[in-house]
Amino acid sequence: MESIGIVAAQRMHFPEPFALRSGASLAGYDLMVETYGTLNAERSNAVLVCHALNASHHVAGVYAGEPKNVGWWDNMVGPGKPLDTNRFFVIGVNNLGSCFGSTGPMSIDPATGKPYGARFPVVTVEDWVNTQARMADAFGIERFAAVMGGSLGGMQALAWSLMYPDRIGHCIVIASTPKLSAQNIAFNEVARSAILSDPDFHGGDYYAHDVKPRRGLRVARMIGHITYLSDDDMATKFGRALRRAADTVGDDYRFSFDVEFEVESYLRYQGDKFADYFDANTYLLITRALDYFDPAKDFDGDLTAALAHTRAQYLVASFSTDWRFAPTRSRELVKALLEHKRRVTYAEIDAPHGHDAFLLDDARYHNVVRAYYERIAEEVRA
Repeated sequence: MESIGIVAAQRMHFPEPFALRSGASLAGYDLMVETYGTLNAERSNAVLVCHALNASHHVAGVYAGEPKNVGWWDNMVGPGKPLDTNRFFVIGVNNLGSCFGSTGPMSIDPATGKPYGARFPVVTVEDWVNTQARMADAFGIERFAAVMGGSLGGMQALAWSLMYPDRIGHCIVIASTPKLSAQNIAFNEVARSAILSDPDFHGGDYYAHDVKPRRGLRVARMIGHITYLSDDDMATKFGRALRRAADTVGDDYRFSFDVEFEVESYLRYQGDKFADYFDANTYLLITRALDYFDPAKDFDGDLTAALAHTRAQYLVASFSTDWRFAPTRSRELVKALLEHKRRVTYAEIDAPHGHDAFLLDDARYHNVVRAYYERIAEEVRA
């Protein structure tokens, strides 16, 4: 399949005050955006792609002079791919509070002339959706053909169908959940605690000290990465293989607390890489947004009641070995939607890769998404 090729990001400024669910407000903010494909004359072929925890607006393609900086969902979005940019105008947006150019803790607070740091307010999935709606207004898009996301991105897609039922035709929720389990919240808390207890965190104002809580970020990423993979996948990739070093022979242990096993080496590599490019305050904000998302909260925990005013059609997909956002959570969403006789397509893919399967090449999964977008394309043409 053809690559979308070289792409460029754009910064969109929104000067109007923006009220957050927490009661705090921002005087104005920026969002980083990338677009792929062409918006048709009717502005009816737009698709919004929402990102997960550590991703960004860079959904597909590469940047000029950076051939290795490939969009995080490049296998899904592009010419001839499941989300075909020959047919659809696709928007990727970096959420408020993130660290890839949108206004967040690293940004300068106009009131102080210094980075927001710990003063940046807590944001929610609903806040993100409201900023995305403003962005759609700026593009002149009254209604998205579809809003799509995996993991935390799927929560945003679901929130779109709840908050703006007249502005979304299809809601595509992949490897996601209508709310986190207590276990998931616990994992997030352990990860946050690793950051908060890092001596270089300085209460969130580490920018002023010209340091970064790298140790906390490394541990947070290692914890998260374990939960994104399945036991079978880790066994296949690493097993109990020892990492060979120049001073070892055969299968001998070194009887130390340095890296002994290949899986340890992999986790430390992932942690180090993450600490190089991600912001600790952003990690705190986004994991808390994950924790807070619960559309049924205002309906005494009744998800069916929360979905009563939805009007979109839905594609819900899950993966058999995803134990963090398990298929049972997707089935719970499907059941609640069917109670309202919504049109729902559900696919449960038997894949060994755990939660990360939504980012990988799986022909069955991609064919489901491709077929669903074929249907949307027919509606757009009609």
